[in-house]
Amino acid sequence: MTKVAFLGPAGTFSEEALLALDLPDLEPISCTTISEVFEAVDRGRADMGVAPIENSIEGSVPATLDGLVFDTQLEIQDELVLDIHFSLVAAPGTTMAEVTSVVAHPQASGQCRRWLERNLPGRPIVAANSNAEAVQTAVATPGVASLGTPHAAELYGAQVLHANVEDYAGNQTRFVVVGRGIRERTGHDKTSLALFMKKDKPGALLMILSEFAYGEINLTKIQSRPTKRQLGDYMFFIDCEGHIEDPHVRLALDCLRLKLREVKILGSYPKAK
Repeated sequence: MTKVAFLGPAGTFSEEALLALDLPDLEPISCTTISEVFEAVDRGRADMGVAPIENSIEGSVPATLDGLVFDTQLEIQDELVLDIHFSLVAAPGTTMAEVTSVVAHPQASGQCRRWLERNLPGRPIVAANSNAEAVQTAVATPGVASLGTPHAAELYGAQVLHANVEDYAGNQTRFVVVGRGIRERTGHDKTSLALFMKKDKPGALLMILSEFAYGEINLTKIQSRPTKRQLGDYMFFIDCEGHIEDPHVRLALDCLRLKLREVKILGSYPKAK
């Protein structure tokens, strides 16, 4: 039996990502927050965890980055990309005119911000831990609508007021599977890194980028993040094509280790199909 932690309850996109893995003998473990997903794997209550890491509208998910970079020594084992569609739902019989507030996960409300401003102006947005929790709250609270998946609406007996309320077509979220160890090289891989500078100085980013350029390594993502040490102290989160066992990737990382305070490998894993 493979125990896999995910952001629950049932009806979240994280659960959809979990089921898309098509793992045999799967035992889902529902968690209230992304931090709990990492803690469950880190403490051995789950073999793996599934968490959203990046959305095409809202960008990176800070809780997942922090779990990988600062809070645990877990590595990314796999990734997958899901199409994301939100519905505005409420208790059966509710009309749009009766909606007084909207409850939603912050990532969900960010992905539907313009639609909400146009169609429900002035209604306060209340944060929820997950999309499924938001749907449960809406069903139980008169006048409250929520943003959730069509599956969650069906699961918890909600009425769909509007479908596909995300602001942009082609909305997608990348999910990662976290666990322990580095996956074997497949020849179609991606590597995620956390890079910490010794000190802030002119040309520091250029120096980092040059090592990848010399190795002809394509970067698919680069993002600065606070180190949580002091204001103005930043590190870089980088995704690049290739595996750490590829000679050109290995050489670039060896060179960076000589110039940086720390090079943390967050995972080498197969690219999403």
